[in-house]
Amino acid sequence: MATTGSKSQTAVRDRDLTGRVALITGGTRGIGAAICHALAADGATVAAGYSSNQARADELRQAVETEGGTCTLHQGNIADAEDCRRVTQEVIDQHGRLDILVNNAGITVDKPVSKLSPDDWDKVLKVDLSGAFYMSKPAIEHMIGRGSGRIINISSVTGEMGNIGQANYAASKSGLFGLTKTLAREAAFSLRMAGKLEKGIGVTVNCITPGLIETDMVVTIPPFMLADLVERIPVHRMGQPEEIARAVCFLAQDASGYITGQIWDVDGGINM
Repeated sequence: MATTGSKSQTAVRDRDLTGRVALITGGTRGIGAAICHALAADGATVAAGYSSNQARADELRQAVETEGGTCTLHQGNIADAEDCRRVTQEVIDQHGRLDILVNNAGITVDKPVSKLSPDDWDKVLKVDLSGAFYMSKPAIEHMIGRGSGRIINISSVTGEMGNIGQANYAASKSGLFGLTKTLAREAAFSLRMAGKLEKGIGVTVNCITPGLIETDMVVTIPPFMLADLVERIPVHRMGQPEEIARAVCFLAQDASGYITGQIWDVDGGINM
């Protein structure tokens, strides 16, 4: 019979991400940077993906390392399928494995539909939705082969509620729900066919939908609109990037193997 002490030790071990390798797209700013810091603090080796700002990427790596974590940087174009495969393989080659993929990269081009061009539509869908698919395909192949892994997609409450001027963004974020649920089913089916589906870590795919989060993107919202948004949030405040990162860390844990295909709102209750 397990003692209280041994149960406690098991619980701590299940929450510990030491030895795990996590790739976070859009990992050098805002929510992505907070996720990198949190995963590194829980023991994971962090691979931060970024597109172009080398100085900001270097700052993130230095900050994570100053906190005692391990961080590598990986530059690529999330809208290019081959580049996504290259980055994924680069992380696996450098660290020997990939345990956690967080599809966080995203952009906005906000206009009402009457003024939204086909290029505006395609640009956002290519990064925010197709980019998650491009990254997930090689990652989940690797994870299924190993018999364990976590994919966590970062969507938005806008994908559930819609928002004026964000048809392209809302469509892409809604699309992540279908991608999440389908990948979750396919991962479980593939493990079962391979005889690897049993009690344990498994391969899970989940989605987090942040609400209004206090990042530099908030600066682009006119003050009167921002005040109205906060007024509509039941907890009456903006969320912090660290609150999204906390949910990511929970889903990334070994002990979260019975949670898959789920959409997690972290939005202060605005979508109740």
